[in-house]
Amino acid sequence: MIKHTFGLAVLVLACAGTLTMLPTSHARASEATVKCDLVYSLSGWSLIYKHAEGHGTISCNNGQHANVKITVVGGGLTAGKYHIDNGKGEISNVHGIDEVFGDYAQAGADAGVVKSSQAQVLTKGTVSLALAGTGEGFNLGISAGKFTISRR
Repeated sequence: MIKHTFGLAVLVLACAGTLTMLPTSHARASEATVKCDLVYSLSGWSLIYKHAEGHGTISCNNGQHANVKITVVGGGLTAGKYHIDNGKGEISNVHGIDEVFGDYAQAGADAGVVKSSQAQVLTKGTVSLALAGTGEGFNLGISAGKFTISRR
C-alpha cells in the first residue's frame, strides 16, 4: 500500500515537473491568486477508448463555489472498469471560478485491481489541475484525452 501511494506521488510530481517546462504567460499567471479545490466522484471504462463521467463540487478560497459535471474522453493503451469516490483536485493559476470550466489536456497512468488509483496533472492554458483519487475496479494503462469540467 505504501509503495503504491509513493509511486502515485512520484508520478504526480514527474507530471508537474514536466508542466513547468511549458511556456506560460508570467504576467497573467503571477496575478492569479485564487486557489480552488475539487471534490469529485467518477466512474468509467476503457478498452483503447476511454470514457468516464462524474460529478463534484468546486470551492475557491475567494468564497466562490459550484456543483460540476465531469466528462473524460480519450484513448491510449488502457483497459478496465472503475470508479473513484471522494477524489481530490487542486486548481491553481486562476482569477476566479469562471476560469475553472472547460477542457483540460489529460495524460495519465492508471493501475489497480480491486483498489483502483488515479493520479494526474492536467492543464488548460496557464490553469493547472492536479487530481488524486482511489476507488474500486480494475484498470491498467496509459492514456491521453480531454477532461471537461462544466456547471451542473
